Amino acid sequence: MNKELKDIVKAGKIPLLEEFYSIQGEGFNTGKAAYFIRTGGCDLACHWCDSKETWKPEIHEYIEIDAILQRVKQTPANTIVITGGEPLIHNFDEFCAKAKSQAFTLMLETCGAHNFSGVWDWVCLSPKQTKPPKAEYFQIADELKVVIFEEKDFLWAEECAKKVTNSCALFLQPEWSRFEKIGIMLVDYVKQNPKWNVSLQTHKFLRIP
Repeated sequence: MNKELKDIVKAGKIPLLEEFYSIQGEGFNTGKAAYFIRTGGCDLACHWCDSKETWKPEIHEYIEIDAILQRVKQTPANTIVITGGEPLIHNFDEFCAKAKSQAFTLMLETCGAHNFSGVWDWVCLSPKQTKPPKAEYFQIADELKVVIFEEKDFLWAEECAKKVTNSCALFLQPEWSRFEKIGIMLVDYVKQNPKWNVSLQTHKFLRIP
């Protein structure tokens, strides 16, 4: 891993790529308003990634946590979603402590491949085959969301589903660029395996951030 992407701790700051108030577009919390914080840094390089700008360490500026939370408070948001990139390349203990002290609900989207940090109200585990999750993530995940790019990805999804708790919500999501082909296949698969739910990137259909 490049040294820029190591588990760096900068007191009082996190690496910010972008932030915006919007609607959760996918998974269990679809349709809910939230303030999104997209962190910089990712070492997975998924070929279908729709946030490739997170791969470039040189454009990620470390921003004061207090300043970010102040901007959140200027919106009606009571929920913050931390996404990336891969957020847990970085340590989130301090961010979560400060956000929790201000009564925010905190949600995390992670691949689970790095050391766990922070205190979260909801953990969405989106595992990647190129760098599988650490075992502990399967026990703490509230939601398992597997992106399906090709048919063999269903086998990966089932492998991961065997490791999560009984209370974990299970979602399969068609990769956006192959939506028409994979979507049909995915619907048929969920009908045959009803423990799974279909997740769609509704924010892309609605053309919102």
